[in-house]
Amino acid sequence: MSDVTVTLRENGPILITGPITLLDTKGNKYDLAGKTSVALCRCTESTRRPFCDGAHKACGFIGQETVPTPV
Repeated sequence: MSDVTVTLRENGPILITGPITLLDTKGNKYDLAGKTSVALCRCTESTRRPFCDGAHKACGFIGQETVPTPV
């Protein structure tokens, strides 16, 4: 079984790499055409949502979440 990796890109999209199935809110399956990675929008400005179109670069989106350091 292959691993799926989800990466929050700094000031950018969510990058998902690996074999995935992506469903909309009604359970309909997106045709990913055999892609092994997809970038999902976090800034909400993409015209291709849920996919990233690079709009985060122009809208000033800031996303710098990191794993909390244990205390």
